[in-house]
Amino acid sequence: MSVRPTLGRRIVAEAIGTAMLLAAVVGSGIMAERLAAGNVAVALLANTVATGAALVALILTFGPISGAHLNPAVTLADAFQAGLAWRDVPAYIVAQVAGAFGGVAAAHLMFDEPIFFASRHARAGGAQVFSEFVATFGLLAVIWGCARLNPSRVPFAVAAYIMAAYWFTASTSFANPAVTLARSVSDTFAGIRPADAPAFIAAQLAGAGAATSLFRWLAPGPGAQPAPATVVHTQPIAAERSAPPRGGHR
Repeated sequence: MSVRPTLGRRIVAEAIGTAMLLAAVVGSGIMAERLAAGNVAVALLANTVATGAALVALILTFGPISGAHLNPAVTLADAFQAGLAWRDVPAYIVAQVAGAFGGVAAAHLMFDEPIFFASRHARAGGAQVFSEFVATFGLLAVIWGCARLNPSRVPFAVAAYIMAAYWFTASTSFANPAVTLARSVSDTFAGIRPADAPAFIAAQLAGAGAATSLFRWLAPGPGAQPAPATVVHTQPIAAERSAPPRGGHR
């Protein structure tokens, strides 16, 4: 069984991975808006494809190191399921938030925008907030279901879900508190007004908690009950229990 990377390596992986994710989300949003000639549907499609592709690459890259949470909601859910020690949670979340702001700054610098500037993109109202609950519930459901029953598919399943959720949710599926905070300082296609961010974050945490609680019963982890005969474990159970689920999102 391989040795788990040190906490220092894991938090660096979380910071860099989240930064690259935000650079992809915000940078592709800026590029898409500039090239789409006012066609919002085309801009959103371009932003969707770029985000999905980045998610697959980043989860495959950083998953073996830190679990590629890239998302405080995923980190909290993993700790709740005893996959990550609670003492490591603050470091993960600080790294994710810092990385998210770093990624936004990098995207702005690449496109000659101010490093940080408060967004004026309104994303308010019950429909938007409920969309974030649904988006994050679905994200954690995909992560837990695949991590326990088909772990090699997690990067592709997470990316596919987020790409779909860009279109079937009114909020375009932020599904990530760190991403939400960082996008509040980007007055671009991907931005959100700072005043709208707290409600989004509350809905995201509620959705993550609901999905985690459901899957604790729906698909119990190894040791909770015998695994179905059709499930083939690709690694020792002890390692599987200690490894955090891969895939956080935006």
